[in-house]
Amino acid sequence: MLPRELIRKIRRIEILTRRHVDETFAGQYHSVFKGRGMEFAEVREYQRGDDVRAIDWNVTARMGRPFLKLFEEERELTVMIVADISASMDTGSRSETKREAMATVAAILAVSAVRNQDKVGAVLFGGDVQGYVPPGKGHRHAIRIVRDVLYEKPARPGTNLEEALGFLGRVQKKRAIVFVLTDLLGAGDPGRALHVASRRHDLVFVHVGDPRERELAGDGLMPARDAETGEIVWLDLSDAATRRRWQEAARERDAFWKKKLSRLGLDRVRIDAGDDPVRPLVRFFKERAHRFR
Repeated sequence: MLPRELIRKIRRIEILTRRHVDETFAGQYHSVFKGRGMEFAEVREYQRGDDVRAIDWNVTARMGRPFLKLFEEERELTVMIVADISASMDTGSRSETKREAMATVAAILAVSAVRNQDKVGAVLFGGDVQGYVPPGKGHRHAIRIVRDVLYEKPARPGTNLEEALGFLGRVQKKRAIVFVLTDLLGAGDPGRALHVASRRHDLVFVHVGDPRERELAGDGLMPARDAETGEIVWLDLSDAATRRRWQEAARERDAFWKKKLSRLGLDRVRIDAGDDPVRPLVRFFKERAHRFR
């Protein structure tokens, strides 16, 4: 039985998502993410101006006049949402946690997929793989994924992205569009698993963060609790050196991921909890559509 507050959150996200998808995402999703390839549709007689490279020579020989093979885009896709449900995702310094922001993004992506008759599935991970939703169709299936993103709790501490990507490779053999939703905190280096996943799938990282992870603000002492271990450290917000070290650590973490993803040619969308996720997603869709024209 789901808690009443969680049911309200899911319902709110569902209503918000429907509007965004109807107004913004459904058409862009279709134009940005093409089908896996071309499949045979029919044969018709050659007409002046047709591409001679498409002539079906077997049919032409039997009929005694030229015929063409016609193909159409194999439209159905599979979208996989790889969602980080580690303890750090339950934190946030604004009006919502990173997990809540991630659930909204997952809803937009999942509903956009099912509206275009594509399949959508999910892998949920923390210190290990916590849950798997096989790809399926339909609005109820998409909302089930949103529910799991909000509700599932990690059995083990940590953020084992390497194991999540390895698991994805074992359960998803065919090429898929894979959105990795994570704050990248404590994820470490996923090593070869990231390289293999990027070769097999169309991989997009959605970095769901919080402004406080990049910069400290305020005065006095602030308790900082490690969401994974529970350890509490007191930070002196008035101390310039403390703020500087915090910012440097954030910049180093960002530079590490920027370099790693750039080397593999992977996209990263940045979203802060408490901000509207629609604008950065729309910008990503438009940039990608322009890039692949």
